[in-house]
Amino acid sequence: MKKLLIIGAGSAGSVVIQKCCRLSSVFSEIHVASRTLEKSNELKSTKKCAIHIHRCDADDTEALITLMSSISPYCVINMALPYQDLSIMEACLSVGAHYVDTANYEPRDKAEFCYKWQWDYHERFKEKGLMALLGCGFDPGVTNIFCAYAQKELFDQIHTIDIIDCNAGDHGHPFATNFNPEINIREITQDGKYWKNGQWVTTKALSEEQSIYFPEVGHKDAYLMYHEEIESLAKHIKGVQQIRFWMTFSQEYLTYLNVLQNVGMTRIDPIQYNGQEIIPLQFLKEVLPNPSDLGEGYTGKTCIGCVIHGEKNGKTLTKMIYNVCEHQQAYKDCDAQAVGYTTGVPAMIGAKLLCEGTWMESGVINVEQCDPTPFLEDLKKYGLPWKVIDYEHRII
Repeated sequence: MKKLLIIGAGSAGSVVIQKCCRLSSVFSEIHVASRTLEKSNELKSTKKCAIHIHRCDADDTEALITLMSSISPYCVINMALPYQDLSIMEACLSVGAHYVDTANYEPRDKAEFCYKWQWDYHERFKEKGLMALLGCGFDPGVTNIFCAYAQKELFDQIHTIDIIDCNAGDHGHPFATNFNPEINIREITQDGKYWKNGQWVTTKALSEEQSIYFPEVGHKDAYLMYHEEIESLAKHIKGVQQIRFWMTFSQEYLTYLNVLQNVGMTRIDPIQYNGQEIIPLQFLKEVLPNPSDLGEGYTGKTCIGCVIHGEKNGKTLTKMIYNVCEHQQAYKDCDAQAVGYTTGVPAMIGAKLLCEGTWMESGVINVEQCDPTPFLEDLKKYGLPWKVIDYEHRII
């Protein structure tokens, strides 16, 4: 059994905490660190999670080192913000702890995210015999592992991958985001980008759309976006010619988003207000619904998966590997909505496999570099069943 430190107790972090608390045979102690203690205390009291709670600023590397030195965790699960990936990785290197996260690093002053900053840590983790497991949420995470499974079991050669993400749920609010509003809006308002024939193709933000079929949900309007798993999959799926990412948005959501952009509320540069410097998007985050509070009354389903086209035994075929998650089922299990649930469960599984030694390789490792089989077995076991079907619908 291993000591575990979880940093962050938001929508997905609370799922990780609850799921890890149910695995006393794997984790001997569970410590939770966050900037504020309210959510952690609530989980400890109402869910009776056997956790040790700490207040810590994940931007402060020295504070993290002090905290980790007092705990001596075997593994740290980073459920904080992408801005804090590098400070947490530095602390893990300092104290000798393995590292797991769900999203790649992003600088605060520019809406840009890529794996280079974290990949540059590879030799440092390798020299210390530590594993940094990157992108172990759902997308990125499970979608990467679906692709690794397809490469291992379903195809001799993969030609194209379309990652498709649909939230067909209803939370009852006019406008809300399903994870941190600041990160969410930064992500979807930047230019789209996809991989084709060995190079990047850039598109204007949300300018390309089409109707895509999602099992158990039906046809939905989906928009081409950049997502970080494209970068790592282009590196690790041999011979792939094209990788794209599509996400669904309702027209109502896009109308609100366009208004907020047009009036300047999605800006990330500082402005002066009443003699104080504020960032409009950070202010907007404070007035929007908290993703952690959306679970109760949230209805409908998410459907996320990979449509993969390639060859097997000389024949061309198209398969879809996917999960459907019901918001109410997620709430029943962990008081969470499905987006937080589908992110939190895979993070727990990744840490579990690392602590058990099933996944263990020194260096900075993306999840698709690991054996997908034990992960997919656990995915079904811990609440996210998945299916493989022949996909007979066309994605242009």
